[in-house]
Amino acid sequence: MKERLLTYILYAISLLPFWVLYRISDLLFVLIYYVFGYRKKVVLENLRNSFPEKTEIEIHQIARRFFRHLPDIIVETVKGRSISRKQVLERVELLNPEEVYQHFEQGRGVMGVTAHYANWELGIHRLSLMTEFPRLVIYKPLSDKSFGAVLNAIRSRFGATLVPTKQILRHLVKLKNKPHISMFVADQTPGYQDSDYYMDFLGQDTLVFTGTERIAKAMDVAVVFCEIRRKEKRGHYSCKFTTLVKHPKECTDREIIHQHTAFTEQIIRDEPAYWLWSHRRWKRKRRQ
Repeated sequence: MKERLLTYILYAISLLPFWVLYRISDLLFVLIYYVFGYRKKVVLENLRNSFPEKTEIEIHQIARRFFRHLPDIIVETVKGRSISRKQVLERVELLNPEEVYQHFEQGRGVMGVTAHYANWELGIHRLSLMTEFPRLVIYKPLSDKSFGAVLNAIRSRFGATLVPTKQILRHLVKLKNKPHISMFVADQTPGYQDSDYYMDFLGQDTLVFTGTERIAKAMDVAVVFCEIRRKEKRGHYSCKFTTLVKHPKECTDREIIHQHTAFTEQIIRDEPAYWLWSHRRWKRKRRQ
């Protein structure tokens, strides 16, 4: 019942034109930032620890820009429930799709790696429309199963197959040595049972997933970073592809992890306001 109700409500909201949704976003910003102060302490702490060289004024400026962007992500994600193919193509520009197609032409699969940056949810729709080869989106199941099911229904609208993290290999083995793309949002916080590897990320000791490297080597797929950036015009984005690794088996241990993590860090440092600072990224400390 809850899932059905959420589906109806979000679908009804998604039918509103973008200009109305952005007025809603403007209101949400006021409520989130000024009235409720949603995770403001978390955001400010994350920013201070990541940019100790910045003044307190600069930290608050970045935080405000982040909270201004966050409601846009929310309404754009809801819009994904009914957004048209034409609107997706207009709003997310692929700058160099040939970077991915070259691997398909060689009969190889691609591991797409991205981050919680700009609007990764809208990016899923655009990537789903770039090829007819299998498109897999790897996700971490939410504790709220009803909301998770509704969100996954949005993500799969244009043909993507949603795969829980613990079922990755089961799906990818069937696609070994065949053109496909699997998308990983690789800047999430793993549980202690999923990783024991720490590295420096934004100047902090950070627990990171190692599964991307293990899977890339096992499946022998090219690792391509999907760099989604926000354009100046509201609600419009670009995606640039960069092949980080062509032949994973030739890489040393942890090399792939360091490459895509460093790439993510550089993007964040370029324009920090558009990363998901409300995420408790550094909650996993080293065990003594």
